[in-house]
Amino acid sequence: MKNISQLLLLGFILIGVTALGQVKISPTEALQKLKEGNQRFVTGKSVRPRQDFNRIKEVSTGQNPFATIVGCSDSRVPNEIIFDQGLGDLFIVRTAGQVSTYASWGSIEFAEEVLGTKLIVVLGHTKCGAVNAAVTLPEVPGHIITLINAIKPAVERAKQKDASHLLDASIRENIRMQVDQLKGLEPVLAKRVREGSIKIIGALYDLDSGTVEFFE
Repeated sequence: MKNISQLLLLGFILIGVTALGQVKISPTEALQKLKEGNQRFVTGKSVRPRQDFNRIKEVSTGQNPFATIVGCSDSRVPNEIIFDQGLGDLFIVRTAGQVSTYASWGSIEFAEEVLGTKLIVVLGHTKCGAVNAAVTLPEVPGHIITLINAIKPAVERAKQKDASHLLDASIRENIRMQVDQLKGLEPVLAKRVREGSIKIIGALYDLDSGTVEFFE
């Protein structure tokens, strides 16, 4: 009986979504690559790697991202740019406030089980509008309420820790709670965490400085 990853791999190969046959790097190595890339970006030394036509042709036959970024949809946080990475380097799942639900969870699991990414980074950012709405607005229109309701527990927890800087504290608490949620997500991610085969961490992007702070 084939396991879930084999079945997933077979299915995605059949529709043309394949992983390139390259050596996978460890979570620690992947994290170091992100840190080094952000340092280049912040210091104005970005090299913009793997962004030429040859890379376009290479990744047209498959992908081999070394990390998954679960980030906010905010247009001011372009993941490949702030980490100075190229085409096919990062598998990115983005929603406002980096709120995850079933489609996001499936995408994250796909990246881990099929594409082999062993580092998952929940990337929030300062001055987040979605978190600010959860902090300040009594109600919001339409389906936006689903985002706000998902963030409000982080706001309530932040109130107990640092009510004087509630937005900043809520942003950080939201990231931490989302990390915990992914670590406990059965049956795939929680199992990999217990095995020690993947690493799930939080990070905060500073809109003013361009610096990413990792919560390790």
